Amino acid sequence: MKQEGDDGRLFFRGLQNRAHEKMKLRKRKSTLYLSPRKSTERRGDLLGENIYLVLFTIALRICNCFLVQTSFVPDEYWQSLEVAHHMVFNYGYLTWEWTERLRGYTYPLIFASIYKILHLLGKDSVQLLIWIPRLAQALLSAMADIRLYSIMKQLENQQMAKWVFFCQLCSWFTWYCCTRTLTNTMETVLTIIALFYYPLEGSKSVNSVKYLSLVALAFIIRPTAIIPWIPLVFRHFWQEQKKLDLILHQFLPIGFVNLSLSLIIDRIFFGQWTLVQYNFLKFNVLQNLGTFYGSHPWHWYFSQGFPAVLGTHLPFFIHGCFLAPRRYRILLVTVLWTLLVYSMLSHKEFRFIYPVLPFCMVFCVTCANRDPEADDPFSDLSSGYSLNHLKTWKKPALSFLFLSNMLLALYTGLVHQRGTLDVMTHIQELCYNNPNKSPASVFIMMPCHSTPYYSHVHYPLPMRFLQCPPDLTGKSQYLDEADIFYLNPLNWLDKEFHSDSTLPTHLIIFSILEEEISAFLISSNYERTAVFFHTHLPEGQTGSHIYVYERKLKGTLNRR
Repeated sequence: MKQEGDDGRLFFRGLQNRAHEKMKLRKRKSTLYLSPRKSTERRGDLLGENIYLVLFTIALRICNCFLVQTSFVPDEYWQSLEVAHHMVFNYGYLTWEWTERLRGYTYPLIFASIYKILHLLGKDSVQLLIWIPRLAQALLSAMADIRLYSIMKQLENQQMAKWVFFCQLCSWFTWYCCTRTLTNTMETVLTIIALFYYPLEGSKSVNSVKYLSLVALAFIIRPTAIIPWIPLVFRHFWQEQKKLDLILHQFLPIGFVNLSLSLIIDRIFFGQWTLVQYNFLKFNVLQNLGTFYGSHPWHWYFSQGFPAVLGTHLPFFIHGCFLAPRRYRILLVTVLWTLLVYSMLSHKEFRFIYPVLPFCMVFCVTCANRDPEADDPFSDLSSGYSLNHLKTWKKPALSFLFLSNMLLALYTGLVHQRGTLDVMTHIQELCYNNPNKSPASVFIMMPCHSTPYYSHVHYPLPMRFLQCPPDLTGKSQYLDEADIFYLNPLNWLDKEFHSDSTLPTHLIIFSILEEEISAFLISSNYERTAVFFHTHLPEGQTGSHIYVYERKLKGTLNRR
């Protein structure tokens, strides 16, 4: 009887314990059982993210595109749009890089395709030829921004991804460059998207074929794009268990396919088999002939270039480097490696290190020792001086980061170096608004490649500019046409234009040159007809304003 009583008490105690347990229901996968919020999110995805986020990013980059109305470097026109215009419309000018086959046609082919479609539709107006390629580049940059957000959401969480996304969108240099038709811009886009598929610890979108294909494409477009990827690819190879399979089934096939594609494209347009990637590396790296266009001390990227590109993100980046989780060290190594390699080359530019700028945004907002169970995902966030230790100053710091970057972005995008584009609009008017006048001709007497060319005129107007090809023959004390001109402009003009019949109808000069050639302008009956602001920071042969002089008939001059 005692045994039965004990069994009964154990039985009822068991029932009582079960009553206190939480019942677990089987989860159903059908969308019928999803909550309205989750069901809406699943239907509203685009590029793997919320459709509103995607549309916001696209809209922002389109606004970004129209709010950048200044020139940066000649390559944004002369290595893309000018080449594409020549490919489609069979007139224009190709710089010496194309005659020496240092550049490939893969990147200009993108814009040539756009031009060809516009031409077939009869919509090849000059404004569309200018803006459609830039809008296309803006859309690609928006896609890269979204991929950066996605990878950070996978590695950390949605809140973390939002902060990195914020840093990326408000970066002044990204705003300044991401809608320009530069090979560096496309290199950056491909680098970010490739990182999305790269086997980072914690990533859920790993695809070696995709990331290697994107890296190979970036290398074809700009061979130096391989520099940031050397440590990343080496890490992948080192951690891969089946190294031989990685080489035979991925590295070699992907490299062969992309290189073959490049060879075929360049064979079509050059008319002969050319390995432009080798020519490019030979000229810029092995022979280091890029110094012809300027050189800087070895420390320039560390002392000036990198701090300028990061801007007010710099203290956040430095703080994040010390507190970053171990898995992000490979990104920091990539940034430092890239800076070191480019520092060994004499010719340095801000845009060369643009592809690693998105990597820096990760360190501007870096998590360390965060408690995943915390209610506030930023309770232990180490993201710069403001978002962790200065918790009460978080909003002011973010406001400062946003305002400081946007002021610089708007100034560089709308004010600084805008004259060279405004004057091309004036040249367009010479072609389209004065059909009854005698044919015009233009001589651009400015540092070579200061302005765009036929891609921004789209009319076979006779134009000329001062040439500046480097010396490829090894001559000592070589001077190009632009150098000789600036040694004695007045003497050069007298020799070049020995008769009135050879004079162009319009001269375009920087304001700094006006006084020096005033005697020639007066004797040749030139009158200033337009003035365009260019920059508040003139230097060298670049003036603060651009002057347009038009040759008048005697007796009709109106001197200013």
